[in-house]
Amino acid sequence: MAPADTAPSATLRARAEAEAAYFPPLLARAEQLAGAVLLGEHGRRRAGLGDDFWQYRPVRPGDSRRMIDWRRSARSDAQFVREKEWQIAQSVQLWVDQAASMRFASTTNLPQKADRARLLALSLSILLIRAGERVGLTGSTLPPQSGEVQIRRLAQSLSHDDVADYAAPEARGMLPHARALFASDFLGDIAAVTAALTKAADRGVRGVLLQVLDPSEEGFPFRGRTIFESVGGTLAHETLKADELRDRYLDRLAARKDQLTALCAATGWRYLCHHTEDSAQSALLWLYAAFDGGTA
Repeated sequence: MAPADTAPSATLRARAEAEAAYFPPLLARAEQLAGAVLLGEHGRRRAGLGDDFWQYRPVRPGDSRRMIDWRRSARSDAQFVREKEWQIAQSVQLWVDQAASMRFASTTNLPQKADRARLLALSLSILLIRAGERVGLTGSTLPPQSGEVQIRRLAQSLSHDDVADYAAPEARGMLPHARALFASDFLGDIAAVTAALTKAADRGVRGVLLQVLDPSEEGFPFRGRTIFESVGGTLAHETLKADELRDRYLDRLAARKDQLTALCAATGWRYLCHHTEDSAQSALLWLYAAFDGGTA
């Protein structure tokens, strides 16, 4: 039996791999039904990119000794890795909202938003890693790497919950000209999202903003006396006529979607709104096509 602390990540990975199994690497190439892809295929398709030297960077956790440039390191007390342009371009970094607002599901028949966001992010990671990409998290905890070990690390990292009601996207540690996936309900402070995408765009990072919503958040099926309470329990609002709030709520939700769409258009990102009642496979296909096609 697996230890209690590893069971959630193991379960998440098993489910993510089941989703990923529907779509073998290099989906755009029908002849590659289940095989791996050549290392660097995605990055090398970018116009103007190649094997040219990009930069030296300090060694990070997870780097192997064979990656170290010993000649450059000999001139300093630190160790350095020599990076090329295509190596940067093929790096994908994830931020998945793990705050309390994501742990909402309107019925027991639906997954929590967090569960669906994690499942899609890890499924996408599996496909990309098997296609030769290097995948990691934004920030400094898990830099992009390839291999099966990295999949396990991602599963473990994505299995943790945060206590805050809403989370701000983590935009630190984003590699220049890498690609990224931000997954959240994006119902918190829009200024934090704007700041993160602006910072990413300034570094040449392009990606996908994946908004995950429960169907009740789209339809607002509430009537009569209703108590609205945040999942974290820090916010609450009681009303005797919930139906009178419906139009105002839907207007604000539509406005938020418009803001996210406009923000993506301005920064070169793509936007997808996914509902937890919809097929995870369809969303995964869309995401993988976005990254595989080089548009993300």
